[in-house]
Amino acid sequence: MIEIGDLLKYLILGVIQGITEPLPISSSGHLALISKLFNFTINDLNYEIITNFGSFIAIFIIFYKDIIKLIKGFFTYIFNKDKRKENEAIFKYCWLIVVGSIPAAVIGLLLKDKIETISNNTNILGICFLITSILLFSIRNKNGKKDDNDITLKDAIIIGLFESFALLPGISRSGTVMVACMLLGLKNKTALKYTFMLYLPVSLGSMVLGVKDLLEVSNLSSLVLPYALGMLLAFTFTYLCYGILKKTVNNGTYWRFSIYTLLISIFTLIYFNLSFIK
Repeated sequence: MIEIGDLLKYLILGVIQGITEPLPISSSGHLALISKLFNFTINDLNYEIITNFGSFIAIFIIFYKDIIKLIKGFFTYIFNKDKRKENEAIFKYCWLIVVGSIPAAVIGLLLKDKIETISNNTNILGICFLITSILLFSIRNKNGKKDDNDITLKDAIIIGLFESFALLPGISRSGTVMVACMLLGLKNKTALKYTFMLYLPVSLGSMVLGVKDLLEVSNLSSLVLPYALGMLLAFTFTYLCYGILKKTVNNGTYWRFSIYTLLISIFTLIYFNLSFIK
């Protein structure tokens, strides 16, 4: 039976995951920071997978129509020669999603242990928040002209390389991809869509790889409640906060998240280096 104190920790982390996943402020960075600040010693990678699944469902629902359109167009292009021409752009877009997802997947697998080791370093965490802030500030007043059909193979590779940096806690995945998209001249709306199209395969891949470990948990029955509640909270807050994100993209205030991440960076670097505060 899980204790009330531990249950509250799970719920708090579920809320944080939900809020920070769509926003360009780094969900992994905030989870690491909160765990350090309040000595949350859950250390449960399976729980991260579960809450990430909650966020995944929320994003899937938000982009449901786009996803169905892409899937239909992709397979129509392959199996229906008569409609191949009209689905060519969709087929290309799907492959660009695959290409854009490869760098982060490969680097994540190769450097998994290294990344987990340095993730516990609060100085690196603070610096990564600062990097996110600089990246977000760099795209103020940016709004390109490229639509979905204008994204090139070169664009997808560059965006994928940018996304791989977000494997470090404190560097926002959505923020980094959005920055790359906008620096490459994509329209704000186009960049937002491609950012979360890339999120889906990467997130799904990490969940599939974690299923085996989840099924092998010895005390899984006692964790059903916190896991279920955490996933529900992550889903709810991800869904709600995406609306905030979309609004900032549409009105050109997306870069203002750089102010928040700068403040978080300063706080992290000061708090964990000045012993008299602790």
